[in-house]
Amino acid sequence: MSGERILEVADLKKHFPIRGGLLGGTVGYVYAVDGVSFHIDKGETLSLVGESGCGKSTVGKSVLRLFSLTAGQVVLNGKRIDDMPTGSLRPIRRQIQVVFQDPFSSLNPRMKVRDILAEPIKNFGLAKDSKDLEERIGQLMDKVRLPRDAVNRWPHEFSGGQRQRICIARALAAEPDVIVCDEAVSALDVSVKAQIVNLLQDLQQELGLAMLFISHDLAIVEHMTHRVAVMYLGKIVEVAERRALFGGPRHPYTEALLSAVPVPEPGAARERIVLKGDVPSPIKPPPGCRFHTRCPYAFDRCRSEEPQLRDDGHGHFAACHLHDLPAAQNPLLNRATPTAFRTDASLGTA
Repeated sequence: MSGERILEVADLKKHFPIRGGLLGGTVGYVYAVDGVSFHIDKGETLSLVGESGCGKSTVGKSVLRLFSLTAGQVVLNGKRIDDMPTGSLRPIRRQIQVVFQDPFSSLNPRMKVRDILAEPIKNFGLAKDSKDLEERIGQLMDKVRLPRDAVNRWPHEFSGGQRQRICIARALAAEPDVIVCDEAVSALDVSVKAQIVNLLQDLQQELGLAMLFISHDLAIVEHMTHRVAVMYLGKIVEVAERRALFGGPRHPYTEALLSAVPVPEPGAARERIVLKGDVPSPIKPPPGCRFHTRCPYAFDRCRSEEPQLRDDGHGHFAACHLHDLPAAQNPLLNRATPTAFRTDASLGTA
């Protein structure tokens, strides 16, 4: 990582209106994303994790400007893009690309691989002539480790893992600075998943890409990320460097998420934390801390005052009132059984 800021998001909000009544007016809002801030440097991976429905994918689509924002700022390579009109976004599309979750619906079944990869190259005028175009297509196939002659085949002739490699090649075709991976490996088999993750890491090192990696699979995240941001009900509740977060979470929700990951070593001690109740509705989030309805450590202040995301002095941010208590009274700092993770282990290929 170079420390060069590529993407910066400040107080991002996306509220979807609920239509109803006789006249079809707005009767409420779904607070899908409600004040999210983060940044990504060149060559860095920031993973966005949390339960289904917490707003992860909405953040990704908001950053990509696939819809307009309710509030907040998105700055890409020093240029604010959240307030740009749709017609002016074309140059921005080249700088930030996406790999979607489903490799089967992400590719046009009526286009051969050559045409799929050629489309972004032609759209952004990156090839000097037809010979240059063919060479670029061949290099993309090399980068994602597929044979060059496969460009003459149709998407249905490939496996799921091979299709996702083509999706990655299509994203790389525009020569972007940032790639948003929206659950890019969740639909794949375990062995194929590992190969795609290793491929993404190799490409990042080779090309200096920044990545926003959206996932619910903490084992994958722990293997490939630099920093982790944990979301709950539209808000980020914790952000930290990978080792710090997996080694000592500072938010009860993160602690519960990590306790649910299968133990990597037989016999390793791990206390499973089962959260009570259901995730509240994003239409009417609870007052105070949004996690207090399920938190095993909640006290009166949690029910009335919303905690702010604060740094512990070492770049580990958490939004939790427990850290205002004396250290001896903070259950997150006095765990009987520390969380055990393989922070140095390779995911391998199986």
